[in-house]
Amino acid sequence: MRILIVEDDRENADFIDSGLRALGHQTDWAENGVDGVRYASVERYDAIILDRMLPALDGLGVVRALRESGVATPILFLTHLSGIDERVEGFGAGGDDYLVKPFAFDELLARLIALARRPPLADERTVLTVDDIEMDLIRRTVRRDGQLIELQPREFQLLEFLIRSEGRMATRTMLLEKVWRFNFDPKTNIVETHISRLRAKIDKGRLVPLIHTVRGVGYSLRAP
Repeated sequence: MRILIVEDDRENADFIDSGLRALGHQTDWAENGVDGVRYASVERYDAIILDRMLPALDGLGVVRALRESGVATPILFLTHLSGIDERVEGFGAGGDDYLVKPFAFDELLARLIALARRPPLADERTVLTVDDIEMDLIRRTVRRDGQLIELQPREFQLLEFLIRSEGRMATRTMLLEKVWRFNFDPKTNIVETHISRLRAKIDKGRLVPLIHTVRGVGYSLRAP
């Protein structure tokens, strides 16, 4: 799944982010409500984890702004407020679920999966396909021509980004930022190494590859 975390507590955001990424999910982080609305308005996510108390624009304001603009992504509130009135107010604004802090990561994950399993809207996808590749974002599985392909979490994230960018160029810098969350060049061949491993699993034995290299620019995944 691709998940947006809107949380001003860096320690809590890191706890959620590292747990989700370890399982192969792709995440983005916004530390205030205004940035949260901006991210959710221009990117497509499978779920949003939203803190209730945020600077600049609180959680209720974020939900209302997104729903008014037509963003229907499922939203899980995180809050210290456990009263019925607060929950009713959150649901009334357009939230989908509530989790009271402090919480166990396993419960957070279970609630996210439950939200993602709800019948998708017309413009939301939980299964991505390109040619004969099928990627199930909920079950975290990849198949090509019906055959299951075992991927490591980072390989899954890399393939997901390439599929979502189908036909467009993904530069090395873009991959470092979106898949590895690096805002700098680590001066290693980490991207090249993972692309090579992914190719060996996706394109091995195929007459026509799906993953292509544009020298000096980056990579592209496209159907024959």
